[in-house]
Amino acid sequence: MSPLVLMFTLMLIGVLLIIVGFALIFLSTITKESREESRVEAGGVLVIGPVPIVIGTSQRIAKAVLILALALFIVAIVFFVLTQWFKVSG
Repeated sequence: MSPLVLMFTLMLIGVLLIIVGFALIFLSTITKESREESRVEAGGVLVIGPVPIVIGTSQRIAKAVLILALALFIVAIVFFVLTQWFKVSG
């Protein structure tokens, strides 16, 4: 498989995952009964250089967001290493 085909395949998978995510969120809001008590939690990570700044509505969600940020960081490093390993000479 050529690097160009691999790149477009990964981009297509990413776009499809985003669409599936939006669909799941939309379906969850439709199927949720409005009279149920629900608690909304939110969180985020702002990475400035090597320092992550974690923001969350509760300590539980802050830990979850930090773990997710660490996992995404590891995936980014793996993709960086793979692109350097299979570098395409232009």
